[in-house]
Amino acid sequence: MESLTKASLRVCPFVKSHSTAAMKKLAKNSSLVNEAAMCPIMGPAIEAKRSYTQASKFVSAQATDSIKVTKLNHDATVKSNNNINLSSNEIATDYNGFFENELNKKRIDNSYRFFNNINRLAKEFPKAHLQNEEDKVMVWCSNDYLGMGKNQEVFNQMIKTMETYGVGAGGTRNIAGHNRHAINLESEIAALHKKEGALVFSSCFVANDAILSLFGKQFKDLVIFSDELNHASMIQGIKNSRAKKHIFKHNDLNHLESQLAMYPKSTPKIIAFESVYSMCGSVAPIEKMCDLAEKYGALTFLDEVHAVGMYGPHGAGVAEHLDFKAHLNSGISSPNYKTVMDRVDMITGTLGKSFGVVGGYLAADKNLIDWIRSFAPGFIFTTSLPPAVMSGLSTSIRIVRKNIEDRVNQQKNVKYVKQQFKEIGIPVIPNPSHIVPLLVGNAADAKKASDALLNKYKIYVQAINFPTVSTGEERLRITPSPHHDKEICDQLIESVDQLWNELNLKRVNDWENIGGHCGVGSVSQNPLENLWTEEFLQLTNKDLNPNVLNPVIEQLEVSSGIKI
Repeated sequence: MESLTKASLRVCPFVKSHSTAAMKKLAKNSSLVNEAAMCPIMGPAIEAKRSYTQASKFVSAQATDSIKVTKLNHDATVKSNNNINLSSNEIATDYNGFFENELNKKRIDNSYRFFNNINRLAKEFPKAHLQNEEDKVMVWCSNDYLGMGKNQEVFNQMIKTMETYGVGAGGTRNIAGHNRHAINLESEIAALHKKEGALVFSSCFVANDAILSLFGKQFKDLVIFSDELNHASMIQGIKNSRAKKHIFKHNDLNHLESQLAMYPKSTPKIIAFESVYSMCGSVAPIEKMCDLAEKYGALTFLDEVHAVGMYGPHGAGVAEHLDFKAHLNSGISSPNYKTVMDRVDMITGTLGKSFGVVGGYLAADKNLIDWIRSFAPGFIFTTSLPPAVMSGLSTSIRIVRKNIEDRVNQQKNVKYVKQQFKEIGIPVIPNPSHIVPLLVGNAADAKKASDALLNKYKIYVQAINFPTVSTGEERLRITPSPHHDKEICDQLIESVDQLWNELNLKRVNDWENIGGHCGVGSVSQNPLENLWTEEFLQLTNKDLNPNVLNPVIEQLEVSSGIKI
């Protein structure tokens, strides 16, 4: 090192410009080595002597090759000398090996996912074709619950708007994407849920994430209480919020209250839950959730993604359904008392399922909407939905609102399929909603069942496995629509019956013999009454209040910003 020190004294600008006293001071406070590491001469030498125990910082990681230096300018050399190799002599991470290892784990535990090439046919819904256009299958797992994705009126409106305004939005809402179509759509959504305002997002995943994460960042000491079966979007939002959280047992009010009671009423809180849980079909006790929220000073965050369009006389979801007759009579107006839907603080929903297009939204009081609009990065920095999409969605909501017969017909098909499966012992996880989950119980058999239905019976039902559901609760998830008539339903029932025999899958009595699972074969399981009662299933479009047919809906000021 002595020869290196002498070389430094002759040529190093840093050494030349520092007195001996200054150098001694640097040595005493351990800064000398750091400074030397920046030197083109000392740096490589130090690096060559280093014993690696951890990753080097980028700036300090030097090549071990010797470097010939002729004329030195210290600052310029550090910044721009292309002859200096700043790479480390450590071994780089094997990224590809990591990817391959993780994928192999999923293949071994049968949770690896294959995406089938399914091309839905607008004119033949609910049919689709596979890669070959002649190879057609019947789709039984679509979330286009009402078939609005093929609605001709929506289609025509989107084409008309596209011809005038183009195919894109041009940017985010705050820069180039705000327009009459966004204002109209948010007005329609607010009217549907009978709220003061609404805000449209690119998806409901983005909406849930953006809203919950913002609350955590803006409310000090916020605590979020989340149902254990909540969707991944809410889980992600809660994680990103960095707020304290409690996970309560699914729909367990006692467990939730025990958690709420741990905090003063003054502590800011959110109870986050769904109305219809899409993989099991269970329904939240919304009214009782609101009771607890009011008792303990919490806001309610309700995800109605798998309920909007299908529940309530106008398709506003389960919250509307709980005051069914009052909303049926009042139509687009509000009943003369505070309803369950009024009591829910935040309602999120999707525009890509029952409304048949794409997008997500929040409906709430105008101040809350304005706050989200003004502060949520997930809204502010995301390109707006195209005008044609929003125009088509406004039309779709108006059609769905005034067409109770689609909701009724869907529920009748659901009831028929569930009843037929019950009679032949096919294990349907019990629930009061439109979801028909067939319990299989392991990933390998679920995949085999899905493949066999597709390849042999020309029926598409995707297998559901971990992490969407817990290991050991794998299932096939069936979602009847108004367009799955009796003949189509009978084909499904016969095919599933044969398949269960071919693969020797457990039927209800088999699950009962081992004590039941997921509610199937459980002796203590009480029969669940469908949300759509026999009385409601007799309704037609003529029973709707005429004010829902072509309502004039006032545009929302909050969509553009409230002027003071």
